[in-house]
Amino acid sequence: MASTSSAMEKRKSRIPKKDVVSISETAAERIKNLIERKKQQDSKVVGIRLGVRTRGCNGLSFVMDYQEDGKVGKLDEKVSAHGVDVYVDSKAVFYIVGTEMDWIEDDLRAEFTFENPNAKGTCGCGESFNV
Repeated sequence: MASTSSAMEKRKSRIPKKDVVSISETAAERIKNLIERKKQQDSKVVGIRLGVRTRGCNGLSFVMDYQEDGKVGKLDEKVSAHGVDVYVDSKAVFYIVGTEMDWIEDDLRAEFTFENPNAKGTCGCGESFNV
């Protein structure tokens, strides 16, 4: 029986855990800049916190805030990519698993964008989504 349990453990450890959210290099660069600027005022900042809130015309919206050291939830997911840490609120994981986060900057806008494979619909402006 012990050999079966150790074989199961070995099998589980070989399967790499996939990140809840993928972060593009441009998004990571923007996050880095935001964190560096914030750390000048508040040295407790360790990353960005990503979650969802009920609002908008379609139900849910992405929300971002700074994540402080020592205030990470036990069940929150930590995604490390391109030198930055994004902490995903445990209550949001179900709604945003597989989402691709990017930073877009052009003549008309500068914003984070989220490509969410779970979204069944979005509002006209793209601010909110439903699953």
